[in-house]
Amino acid sequence: MKTWVLTGSVENFRATRDRGFRLIGAKEGRRRMAEQIEPGDEIVFYLTVVQAFGGIVRVTSEMFEDREAIWPGKPGKVDPYPWRFETEPVLVLDEEQFVPAAELAPKLEHVGKWPAEHWHLAFQGQLRTVSDADARLLAAEIREAAGVTAAG
Repeated sequence: MKTWVLTGSVENFRATRDRGFRLIGAKEGRRRMAEQIEPGDEIVFYLTVVQAFGGIVRVTSEMFEDREAIWPGKPGKVDPYPWRFETEPVLVLDEEQFVPAAELAPKLEHVGKWPAEHWHLAFQGQLRTVSDADARLLAAEIREAAGVTAAG
């Protein structure tokens, strides 16, 4: 099982929430990366502008193509996010619970590839995998923000 970080806007997060976190889409240009996602993998939402983590979903289907417009994307640019997966929510935060990435960045192995003052560069691009250690840290911080104990 892999853990992926999906970078997107709060607006796209809300559109995903409106569908019960049952569907995720990858950008047109991310097909090769999306083809590596498998059922059982988990996806952590990283939200741009607010620079925070918003929750985790688990992939429940193989990738399929669908071009129905669901997510707003960037203003003036239409991208239907055609490489899709069915998902189920694992733990999703309300917006006031989002975990600030600046607090976690120094602890994440993935971010260590960039100078500390430019940690946000670690989350450019829509998709990336993270190490098992980073996956555990992200899950623990999201659980804590939600008030869920490790046993819960």
